[in-house]
Amino acid sequence: MDSIPEITGFLKKVFTTQAKTKAVIAVSGGIDSALSLTLLAKTLPKDQIFPLFLPYGDQSTQDAKTICTWNQIPTKNWKTVDIKPAVDLLSQTLAATDLRKGNIMARVRMIIVFDIAKRLDALVCGTENKSEHYLGYFTRFGDSASDIEPLCHLYKTQIREIAETLDLPKVFLEKAPSAGLWDGQTDENEMGFTYEEADRAIEKYLQDKKAATETEQKVFSALQKADFKLHVPYSL
Repeated sequence: MDSIPEITGFLKKVFTTQAKTKAVIAVSGGIDSALSLTLLAKTLPKDQIFPLFLPYGDQSTQDAKTICTWNQIPTKNWKTVDIKPAVDLLSQTLAATDLRKGNIMARVRMIIVFDIAKRLDALVCGTENKSEHYLGYFTRFGDSASDIEPLCHLYKTQIREIAETLDLPKVFLEKAPSAGLWDGQTDENEMGFTYEEADRAIEKYLQDKKAATETEQKVFSALQKADFKLHVPYSL
């Protein structure tokens, strides 16, 4: 696992190389976006960071605002956009199932984030971790879209370790990981195993692809089903 200075050094290098001074980040209120924002705040001047809150209707943005306040990001840089009107219109037009509606939500958020980044001449900072990447627990061209990814080499359990090291507010260490697609939704309930179990199994899968336990078999199955996401689009 890289040290915190190594990650902030990587961020500084990218912003310098791309000749950009501003960052836009969608802050959901989960531990991943909380840590990505915190690392940005250790890299760029805080008045150059623009957090976006993208709730669906009356979804709470309180935790997202908590981490922005904790990092002393100026409130004039905060922006809230309710994605419900756009998502509902598209979902109704396409007669989308719940799963497809979840993908529409992620992609609408992506459109907003990149549009605002274009207006500000900023880079979009992502929040994807290594566990979600290999499990395919993301929407292509949605929450996986970004210009820069400070966490994608870190397992979910490593994200928690760094968050603890940085003494992030307790709410981010205690709340169940969730994509926030509907009330009561949690990653682990949806997957059928914990991130701790998943991270151990992913490590094993990458080494020898031999499952020894029932849980490892479940994780391996999820990895195999998601493998196509890591290779598409196919091209010559």
